[in-house]
Amino acid sequence: MSKGEETKRFIIEKAAPLFNTKGIVGTAMSDIMEATKLSKGSLYVHFENKDILAASAVDYNMELLTNILNKRLSQYQTSKEKLFAYIDLFVDPNESLVIGGCPMLNFGTEADDTNEIIKNKVNKLITKSQKFLSDIIKQGIENKEFKSDWDNEEFATIMFAMMEGGILISRVSGSKDKMRIINANLKKMITAQTL
Repeated sequence: MSKGEETKRFIIEKAAPLFNTKGIVGTAMSDIMEATKLSKGSLYVHFENKDILAASAVDYNMELLTNILNKRLSQYQTSKEKLFAYIDLFVDPNESLVIGGCPMLNFGTEADDTNEIIKNKVNKLITKSQKFLSDIIKQGIENKEFKSDWDNEEFATIMFAMMEGGILISRVSGSKDKMRIINANLKKMITAQTL
């Protein structure tokens, strides 16, 4: 990695939590200058404008979340264990896996009406996340862990939506009580499909 690439990566790593916490609109270049200890001119050498840096920060945050999930779930063997582990990773959204909370929720909410590029990035990760869950269920059906008539795509959508909604409720209320209810009910729904 060249010196320029290292500096660019450093800027993204420092800017990513700011954008995820304060939002794209709420994060000023002065915030990034403070975090990186670089001048505005140095930032603009690597990023033409704040929108380009924000898009890179969105990618970084979502990649970070994906890597954490993959690493944690790789420790489990069965599909049921993987689904339960996935659910448990989000049992307390106030103790977020990524600084600032779920980047899909944060950036998706901010960008849905204002930033088509970010909206598309988030949509791709939502689709990928649902497919990830669907594939775990499909593998469980193939391995005879789950009932053969379980609609893996439908349940993946329901599970993902319930969890994202639970994350929102928990972060806004500052309490994980509702997420515990969602956690328990998703596990009951999964267990009901177990052979």
